[in-house]
Amino acid sequence: MYARDDVATTHHWQQLPSGGHVETAVDGFRMLADATRFRMLWLLCGAEYDVTTLASEVGIARPAVSQHLAKLRLTGLVTVRREGRRMLYQARGGHVRRLLLEAVNAADHHITGKPDHD
Repeated sequence: MYARDDVATTHHWQQLPSGGHVETAVDGFRMLADATRFRMLWLLCGAEYDVTTLASEVGIARPAVSQHLAKLRLTGLVTVRREGRRMLYQARGGHVRRLLLEAVNAADHHITGKPDHD
């Protein structure tokens, strides 16, 4: 059991979140359902990137990276800051990092046949 699992009691899971919370969460998952955006966000969890460097790392054109980043910013998954003429992007906090890591860990369990955690 993970330490953060102790916080979520059974009672917690028996109450639905508000409609706004559900819609915002679904929008975030919609963004993660694209493999390119997932890869970009994975990299952005570890460091700041500008569009050119991120395009090189992911292997797609700069305009496509810019479009993906705009969507990720719109849904609150990415933050941006200006450094001179460059715009630097980064994943927005620990929640995003944990979300991606849990998704990859769940995929690993599925692919390798490891048993799920309780």
